[in-house]
Amino acid sequence: MRNMATFKGITLRTNVAIFLFFHLSFAFSQSLTFVELNCENLFDCRDDSLKEDDEFLPDAPRHWTRSRYWRKLNNIGQELLSCSDRLPNLVALVEIENDTVMHDWTRRSLLRNAGYKYLMTESPDVRGLDVALMWQPSSFRPICYDSYEVPLVKDMRPTRDILYVQGETLGGDTLHVFVVHAPSRYGGEKESRPFRRQVAGVLLPLLESLRGKKVIMAGDFNDYDDSPTMRLYDEQGLVNVTAHAQGSHGAKGTYRYEGEWRSIDHVLMSPELSTKVDTAYINDAPFLLEDEPRYGGKRPKRTYHGFNYRPAFSDHLPLVVKLRINP
Repeated sequence: MRNMATFKGITLRTNVAIFLFFHLSFAFSQSLTFVELNCENLFDCRDDSLKEDDEFLPDAPRHWTRSRYWRKLNNIGQELLSCSDRLPNLVALVEIENDTVMHDWTRRSLLRNAGYKYLMTESPDVRGLDVALMWQPSSFRPICYDSYEVPLVKDMRPTRDILYVQGETLGGDTLHVFVVHAPSRYGGEKESRPFRRQVAGVLLPLLESLRGKKVIMAGDFNDYDDSPTMRLYDEQGLVNVTAHAQGSHGAKGTYRYEGEWRSIDHVLMSPELSTKVDTAYINDAPFLLEDEPRYGGKRPKRTYHGFNYRPAFSDHLPLVVKLRINP
């Protein structure tokens, strides 16, 4: 477990002024907004010789230039800002390439004045993708963090580490937050299921050790709520608070495949925390959607269809959960 005084990614000052501001601010805050989003290949434009990121370089077939990179940072910043009538307090992010991306996003993009801090993993994922947790210092104070590598089984490629952050809300609640991006269904659901089971094999003992605590587990699980792997978390006592989340503009899931809305993104909470949920929904603001020419209806407005670029957002929609943090 790593102490927050020395971790990579942010500098945490624990002086008296910030501590007092943190606790005095709570008097005016009654809720906490948690958002989960798969950002769909949020790469920078620089080659990492140790990763398979060649697809997202300026001279690659996708022509991933700096202008496209910055436009995507600002577009997804706009997407996050549209999730609620206030800045999200905690944001679980999936498909982020590296610390450079998070630094640019929180310090130089549309979100630069929002004051967000972040933590992220540095995984053995072949393509170099990772997960991150972003938070508002005025509403959440990390205490410690860690990342957990997922052991490989036969035919499994190195995948994303699991990010764990323990922190305190302004109300004094201690939250244990996990951010997950499980292996995809590439090759078939049944054939790839053991890979996602490996993720569960890492998480379940950690969850057992936190029984009775306030736990949030969020991310892209690449499984539906009723899948065998997701049922393991249910058996552990976690509640999928977004299982029935829908949008207000027709979205019945976070992802649309062959004309069908389904959710492979989830936010799960311990029973102790799930009772504090006010509402859970999908942000399907009209500007995040486009017409689905083949199947009809709408779909998320993603950045690439094949190699065809559009200045858009992601192929996933954000999940939004609002919690009461006062009794």
